[in-house]
Amino acid sequence: MSELINNREHRKQIIKEILLDLHKGKSVAEVKPRFDAIAAEMDAAELSLIEQSLINEGIPVEEIQNLCDVHAAVFKEALSEKPNIEVSKGHPLDIFREENQALEELIEKEIRPLAAGLQSAAPGEEPKIVSETLAKINLLWDVDKHYARKENLIFPFLENYGITAPPKVMWGVDDEIRELLKESKRLALHYSSGAKEAFLSKLEETLHQINEMIFKEDKILFPMLLETLSENDWLLIQEDSEEIGYCLIEPATKWLPSNSALTAIETGKNASAQGVIKFATGILTPKEIELIFSHLPIDITFVGKDELVKFFSAAKDRIFHRTKTIIGRKVENCHPPASIHVVEQLVTDLKSGKKDSESFWLHLAGKYVHIQYIAVRDSGGEFIGVLEATQDIKQLQAITGEKRIMD
Repeated sequence: MSELINNREHRKQIIKEILLDLHKGKSVAEVKPRFDAIAAEMDAAELSLIEQSLINEGIPVEEIQNLCDVHAAVFKEALSEKPNIEVSKGHPLDIFREENQALEELIEKEIRPLAAGLQSAAPGEEPKIVSETLAKINLLWDVDKHYARKENLIFPFLENYGITAPPKVMWGVDDEIRELLKESKRLALHYSSGAKEAFLSKLEETLHQINEMIFKEDKILFPMLLETLSENDWLLIQEDSEEIGYCLIEPATKWLPSNSALTAIETGKNASAQGVIKFATGILTPKEIELIFSHLPIDITFVGKDELVKFFSAAKDRIFHRTKTIIGRKVENCHPPASIHVVEQLVTDLKSGKKDSESFWLHLAGKYVHIQYIAVRDSGGEFIGVLEATQDIKQLQAITGEKRIMD
């Protein structure tokens, strides 16, 4: 056993050195031979454990992301020979795989032929081909829903089972793909003949990275999920999936768990709460409280003093998606890796009393979004948690004059 541990520590040290060289600017091709030398003794599970250990030691997630292409290339041949996992029709994993197949078809049968046509097209033919390609890129953006379900529904369960490194690394790569898609779309929107090669190069990089993520999901993530998550977990994932939406497909079948004990869980969820709750300014039933929160013209999320998400309002048209799996999740894990340090600093400032509130505002999908983070303290000044309140203020900005109740 000690020999096994020593060997693992040896491999971890080599990976550290590879990461340092990548950070210094060496290419994947330059470091790959050293990774090849230890890869024969490793499987994807051990690599995940090593990644977890390195993050625990303080190595930034972004550095681990740099290793993704290296280990994917090394393991690709061996992993390609593994048979695909078998799941029931309509199972959340089955839907993820169907979406990946739809993405592959869109890329290989529609986008790549257009790119090839653009490569050899005469200048006068280019605008039409670019316009058709842009329409397909817009379709490809549907992958955002696929990634959002993975990040907001799947990753919380992995974190609950102590598997935190792969979700952080994969979320970072998802964000890189989102940026590549945005840049490809920008180049298509502002296309000129002189920028043909730049556009085609960026588009090819985008398609390659999406295909690489499909491979990583199919051969590494999905088998890990099937081994780790319970039917209860998958049922909760299925329940919240429609709120985020699906990528390029609409599931034709709803999965039914084989575990009959889950029926009791479902029944319990829909049971009416009894009694009332007394406040300083009135009395409400739990149902009334829930309805009030869901009808507020602002979205609310509450994070307790332990930095775990405790509540969110289920408004019909939330600006930022929330799913039930977020409850009990560390607030830092609910944000992309690139913004974690900002979130942590904000929570620290509110908790310490350095700030009582902080506000942000941004343009988003036709809305002008105002976000407030408010430190919640009791009458004695003790910190209880952080309240996030979000609303679209575009219509409020347009208000002029007066409108009285009598009007």
